Amino acid sequence: QHKGARSPSASPCLQQKHARGQVLFDMVCEHLNLLEKDYFGLTFCDSDSQKNWLDPSKEIKKQIRSGPWNFAFTVKFYPPDPAQLTEDITRYYLCLQLRADIITGRLPCSFVTHALLGSYAVQAELGDYDAEEHVGNYVSDLRFAPNQTRELEERIMELHKTYRGMTPGEAEIHFLENAKKLSMYGVDLHHAKDSEGIDIMLGVCANGLLIYRDRLRINRFAWPKILKISYKRSNFYIKIRPGEYEQFESTIGFKLPNHRSAKRLWKVCIEHHTFFRLVSPEPPPKGFLVMGSKFRYSGRTQAQTRQASALIDRPAPFFERSSSKRYTMSRSLDG
Repeated sequence: QHKGARSPSASPCLQQKHARGQVLFDMVCEHLNLLEKDYFGLTFCDSDSQKNWLDPSKEIKKQIRSGPWNFAFTVKFYPPDPAQLTEDITRYYLCLQLRADIITGRLPCSFVTHALLGSYAVQAELGDYDAEEHVGNYVSDLRFAPNQTRELEERIMELHKTYRGMTPGEAEIHFLENAKKLSMYGVDLHHAKDSEGIDIMLGVCANGLLIYRDRLRINRFAWPKILKISYKRSNFYIKIRPGEYEQFESTIGFKLPNHRSAKRLWKVCIEHHTFFRLVSPEPPPKGFLVMGSKFRYSGRTQAQTRQASALIDRPAPFFERSSSKRYTMSRSLDG
């Protein structure tokens, strides 16, 4: 959730007219001391205020046609099992993203879960409860929920007192183990209409495509069930493998707000399918890729990044867990 903007003092790499997205992304990860970087990406907003992923393989200037170069460092692929991440620092950045997701309401939680996750965040940030230091409502300046109440803060403090001896890294592992069970964990939502013109949301995640109506999940298509995805103009299509008692494949269509949003959803699906399902990225135009499109996911897959993580050989990097009091969504990269 760190944002960075172009500046005159930026690295010479970025002053090259034709720098690709990968150059900027690598600089950001180096600044953050992050090696397990394949789960993350940079986003920017287009002229319609829609979130887009910066394509590492393309020149930055060809992706951002107008306006300032403002980027957000964000989790792109939420690991289904965060315990398999190798380094504490990677889990820390995932925790920061999830805390932002919770505060903004993107990741809905019950009161009980808000309290549990909040208490682990406090333990990671403030350490053991200290009766002399932690007096009164000592968590009131920290953010845990979109509509935070005094009742929630009191429950968080009760739980925090029971965690004596738990290290910040352990607290973050507990936080992630609970967060990953939430139904909206790692779901990238897109507005759409079904074949009858009813408003729905299409959610892309590690396991496949989810369909929501009025915030309730009404259907789920796992990646192995989907034979092909495509888009034409503002329509998005999935071809479904026949069921046990069915003879033919079926195609389901959805209407997106416009052509760009249909293409954006298609690309997010391609990337999630490749990252989570394949051992290595496939060259076009096989498999999921619609004929005629050159786009493919060019980064490492989850299988490849896990192999690379196993080879990380450095002392655990020291980093400061910044207090939520100072932590803002717009903290600058060079700040």
